[in-house]
Amino acid sequence: MNLKKTYSFDEAQILLENYCAYQERCHKEVTDKLKNMRMIPEAIDNIVVHLIQHNYLNEQRFAKAFTRGKFRIKKWGKNRIIRELKFRQISDYAIKSGLKEIKLDVYHKTLQELTEKRIAQVKEKDRYKKRKKVADYLLYRGWESNLVYEKINELIN
Repeated sequence: MNLKKTYSFDEAQILLENYCAYQERCHKEVTDKLKNMRMIPEAIDNIVVHLIQHNYLNEQRFAKAFTRGKFRIKKWGKNRIIRELKFRQISDYAIKSGLKEIKLDVYHKTLQELTEKRIAQVKEKDRYKKRKKVADYLLYRGWESNLVYEKINELIN
């Protein structure tokens, strides 16, 4: 027997306020959480509106925090960040706003450091295979291909 706890509207609202206060959330995470709590669509809409009105939920603030975190901690490039934000159904306006959090000079410096570090890690003798492995790694992390190939040509002769 699968008995899931049922929540009253007020209980769910308080639970979601705490959920959003703990860390930035996007609308999709909140609605998914409410659906898992088996709340009816009308209650979900009302709770989401409440969270937005009381500033627990803010798409732009989420996009900025997400961008800063993924760039600084995971060293993701802009393509990967954009892809992940779109997956979370963040608006294009909020995505653009989030990407402004990345300073261009820091972005290029990070790419330089990441490329140098990866070149040192790849123990491939063949120059072309080494270039491909480094490029694949950087492209997977969402760095723009023109920047990646420019950097690789500069660092691997």
